Formats: sequence, C-alpha cells, structure tokens
Amino acid sequence: MITTVIVEDVEFVRNGIAAIINGTEGFKNLAAFEDCESMLAEIENLVPDILITDIGLPGMSGIEGMREVKKILPNQTIIVLTVHEENENIFEAIMAGASGYLPKKTPPAELLKSIKEAYDGGSPMNSEIAGKVIKLLRNIAPKKEAEELIDLSDREYEILNSLSQGFGYKRIASNLYISIETVRYHIKNIYKKLHVCSQSEAVATAIKRGLI
Repeated sequence: MITTVIVEDVEFVRNGIAAIINGTEGFKNLAAFEDCESMLAEIENLVPDILITDIGLPGMSGIEGMREVKKILPNQTIIVLTVHEENENIFEAIMAGASGYLPKKTPPAELLKSIKEAYDGGSPMNSEIAGKVIKLLRNIAPKKEAEELIDLSDREYEILNSLSQGFGYKRIASNLYISIETVRYHIKNIYKKLHVCSQSEAVATAIKRGLI
C-alpha cells in the first residue's frame, strides 16, 4: 500500500486528487490539507510514503513547506503538482528536496504512475520539465567544481546517469541487468561520495561538478 498526503488550497482539486488515489487499489491518501502550516502540524504523525504539494499556497509557500518537511522527515519523498512551470520554481523545488515535478494537467493514470515511480526511487517529470532541470543545472555549474576529483566507479557513473534521466530503481536494475538491492547499494555509495542524502541532490551535485 502506497500512502500519500496532499497539500492543495483549491478544494475541488484537493478532493479530486484524493478521490483518484483512494479509488485505486494499492494506494491510500492519509490526509489532505489546504496549507503547509496545517500539514506540518501533522506530518510527523502521518509519515506518508509520498507527499504531494502545490507551490502557490496561502501563507507558507509549498517550497518553504518542503524545506520544513525535510527538517522533520529528512527522507520524505515529495512530488510537486502545480500549474507553475517556470524555470525558477522548478529549480527551487528540486533544490528544496522535491523528487518529482508534475503539472496539474497530468492525467489521473499518469499521476498514479508517477506516484509509484517516486515510491520506487525515481524522479517523475515530463520530458519538458526534465529538460529544463538539466539545462538549469548545467548553466549554473561552476567550472572550478568540474575539476574536483570524485572517485566513482564505472557502475556508479552508469547509475548516476540513469538517476539524472529520472529512472527508478527497478528500471535501472533492468537496464543494467543487476538486482534492485545492488542498485540500492551503489546509490548509497554515490550519496556517501558526493556528500548528499537524496536523489535530487546527487544529480544536482553531479552536474555542478561536471560528472554527468
């Protein structure tokens, strides 16, 4: 059972997302909030597999809300579901800890698929947003960091490149003909070598240092 929590200020949208999730076998929405303040008061008790949040919210923004969630639950997986597709919002959300970034126009079936992908360790984004993320990160990459030596193995480079393309653990394992546990082992080593604690941080750091 994949559990979720929703933060969305528009009631019919909030209820609609919850209905899609609760109406699908293997998924359950634990709670839905209209603002980050209410969500933050309960998140430690709920501990969902996936937090789904908008960015433009009354009071605290979704991006600031994500930063606060990460202080409480550092390993919380977060998907942004929003109408805001500007480069600045995308970049800030990823750096705040979002594992995925989806437009609100995402069809129900694709939303459920993205939730499962994030649950499996992937970074769900449509191709347009993924392209923007890579371009933004490459544009801000300091040249001096590209010269820093990071001792990654060939396999770790392969997996890091796969993560940058938004592939989940299962797809990486299938593509490289290794087990999911082996993928997890290599990703743990990648995080340690890059001094990061999440997939989005690993990809951002790798790009800034010229590794991928």
